[in-house]
Amino acid sequence: MQVSTTTSTALQSNTQTSQTKNTSAASLDYTAFLRLLIAQMQNQDPTNPTDPAQWMGQIASFSNVEQSIQANAKLDALMTSTALSQVDGLIGHTVTSGDGSISGKITSVRIISGGSVAILDNGKELLLGEGVKVS
Repeated sequence: MQVSTTTSTALQSNTQTSQTKNTSAASLDYTAFLRLLIAQMQNQDPTNPTDPAQWMGQIASFSNVEQSIQANAKLDALMTSTALSQVDGLIGHTVTSGDGSISGKITSVRIISGGSVAILDNGKELLLGEGVKVS
């Protein structure tokens, strides 16, 4: 059984929206962590302050969270750049879907989380993947 490799604009829009939500969720978690840490610092008992070792552990945790978020952002940018480099040479070529229902000359390419989408000269879009013929 062969699965169609076509994709609709609605699917791409949903994919891009979910990418934005995932990024927002990571930022929200990061922001929530910062707020919690600041609130803890502001509201600690002056007669029984936090142990310095425990305090340093919390700051180290904060630093790890921040570095992880920055590393993920850089990795996403690198993956997008790599994907664009790989599909750049396809512009001007003719592609045909695995089932033959969509065919056309590639005028541009868009990167989404599910892969690369070729925008064809006939206005149709085709998810580049398994079964797609490039000529």
